Amino acid sequence: MHSFGAYIFDLNGTLVDDMQYHVTAWHRLLNDKLGARLTEEEVKRQMYGKNSEVMARIFGQDHFTKEEADRLSFEKEKKYQEAFLPHLKLIAGLDAFLESSYRRGIPMAIGSAAIPFNIDFVLDHLHLRHYFPVIVSADDVRHSKPDPETYLKSAAGLNIKPEACLVFEDAPKGVEAALHAGMRAVALTTMHDEGEFAAYSNVLCCIHDYTDPALAQAFL
Repeated sequence: MHSFGAYIFDLNGTLVDDMQYHVTAWHRLLNDKLGARLTEEEVKRQMYGKNSEVMARIFGQDHFTKEEADRLSFEKEKKYQEAFLPHLKLIAGLDAFLESSYRRGIPMAIGSAAIPFNIDFVLDHLHLRHYFPVIVSADDVRHSKPDPETYLKSAAGLNIKPEACLVFEDAPKGVEAALHAGMRAVALTTMHDEGEFAAYSNVLCCIHDYTDPALAQAFL
């Protein structure tokens, strides 16, 4: 039987099914404003880590000043929030899973590459903040996923050993970060197919949402 001392959740695509809204916002910014000429599939492949890192991968490390990158990042996130707000809700079954875990005394954290502006957008609109005493954002780390820093800081904040933590992730790079941190993971297939997680030995199961029977089976 798998027993874990803490749960650590990524945010986008893991708490809320919003990744297509991020893809659309990035696609419009990168192509319409910045002339990148990327397909949506190419945007999806580049869309991990901090926003400044996404832009550096596409345009080159020194193409934008920090101030320009921050301004463009904030512009992109405002467009994402405007589009997603009417659809903002937890992934199916997560409300019950969070409440059950909370009542059982399992400590939980957010470990995300999102900026606080987006984390606050989700947690405050959905009234989730009481579940997550520890939040590690893009602003709190030097190295983005797949580096394990985000998840190691989350575990340290909860005062739980990394190997006792279970990570919930929707991206292969995030699952890889959990692997480097010595953590097992549950993979959400909100944006990536199950086959894209096949290479990672730390994946307990892949689920489409939190009502998926595979989630309960993973703890047996």
